[in-house]
Amino acid sequence: MPRRTSAVALSLLVAASSLALPVSSASAATMPTGARSLESVNFPGRFIRHLDHLGRLGPVTSGSTAQAKQDATFTVVSGLASPSCHSFQAGNGLFLRHRDYRVRLEENAGTAQFRADATFCAVAGSVTGSVSLASFNHPGRRLRHRDYELWLDADQDTAQFRADSSFRLTAPWTPKTAKGPVVPGLYADPHITNFNGRYYLYPTTDGYASWAAPYYKAFSSTDLVNWTDHGVILDHGPDVAWADNSAWAPAVVAKNGRYYLYFSGGAATGDTAKHLGVAVSDSPTGPFRDALGRPLIRAGTHPGQAIDPMVFTDDDGQSFLYWGNGSAHVVPLNADMVSFDPAKVRTITPSGYREASFVLKRNGTYYFMWSENDTREEDYRVAYATGPSPLGPWTKRGVVLQKRLDLGIKGPGHHSVVKAPNSDTWHVAYHRFAVPAGNGTNREVTVDRMTFNADGTIAPIVPTL
Repeated sequence: MPRRTSAVALSLLVAASSLALPVSSASAATMPTGARSLESVNFPGRFIRHLDHLGRLGPVTSGSTAQAKQDATFTVVSGLASPSCHSFQAGNGLFLRHRDYRVRLEENAGTAQFRADATFCAVAGSVTGSVSLASFNHPGRRLRHRDYELWLDADQDTAQFRADSSFRLTAPWTPKTAKGPVVPGLYADPHITNFNGRYYLYPTTDGYASWAAPYYKAFSSTDLVNWTDHGVILDHGPDVAWADNSAWAPAVVAKNGRYYLYFSGGAATGDTAKHLGVAVSDSPTGPFRDALGRPLIRAGTHPGQAIDPMVFTDDDGQSFLYWGNGSAHVVPLNADMVSFDPAKVRTITPSGYREASFVLKRNGTYYFMWSENDTREEDYRVAYATGPSPLGPWTKRGVVLQKRLDLGIKGPGHHSVVKAPNSDTWHVAYHRFAVPAGNGTNREVTVDRMTFNADGTIAPIVPTL
């Protein structure tokens, strides 16, 4: 029987890299995200795996135990420290990282040190179709096996070192069976929408302590299953003069032939209060530029935190901006989509409201939805109310999405809703604690169906894996 790798090895696309690696003979490479196994080039049949949380090379065959196959399967995700590099998440939710140059498996602490230690940048390996992994924070060192153990060693211009530090990406020994998360990696606060028959997903980048991520990415799909990663669309550091941190909860709307991204952000030091901003682009996948050069809504202007923007456009073309944490606010936007009359701001806080306002309209009824409790709690959940206008008044209907502990689903919330074009088919995108080892800063995004009862109320949304 032919070796498994020869049939399924994935070619690597050579591309320019934003990280300058001090490696004289190698070119940068990109890797596909998703579940993969990594086979040693010079020890065919041995794969990167973890054992007692230490990284090593181990033999894996079709006859190996289920545990061995799982230990040799990783999800390749966008780099925790840089979206142009990669991180490797095991099935138990932990990440490969180097510490004291030994490669091991640990829980993402969200610190800058951990994210850097757990990020590797791909360069072309020693043979066609293989990859070598340079450390993000020690670019002169590469992941290499030595006596079947994984270490981060200084790059050496020898045939032995190049072979020891090269791996083939293969199909995963343990294939993915769950439909979620819909995009690999740690993301939260997803805004889902449809432009011209294509679905777009705009999440917060997660996995940072204190939710300190500085950038947003965009994903798109035709079927809500297979998603294309369009990369970074707005980076607070270089793109926003008043924020370099806390890139939270984006929402994108099409209007006037352009695309408007509403977001919240703050500074890493000094005045760290959160403000709302708006950016604009000619494409739903960016790049977006700050439309005002200043916040659209400054912290402290209204009760509660100025976070979690959402825009609803009614049938008559009028757009409304919703936002808030602790208090919910709404205001009609002017036609330019980047200004409003402050005198028209209304506070519409329902009982139980925490954050994440979302509004939709169906059969003449307006639905105001929000998240309750704290995103760090397993009881984070979604409730809703109905009303006769985008401003209410609102009648609370109750909780519609909550945890499902029999499947290990905790903290489902900060959702958004999209309707399939020309239909009455609705889907809800939301985040949950990453399964199995997530928490309030290690979250993942999934999509489920949302249906309505005959009386127009929303049927309980059943979270699935």
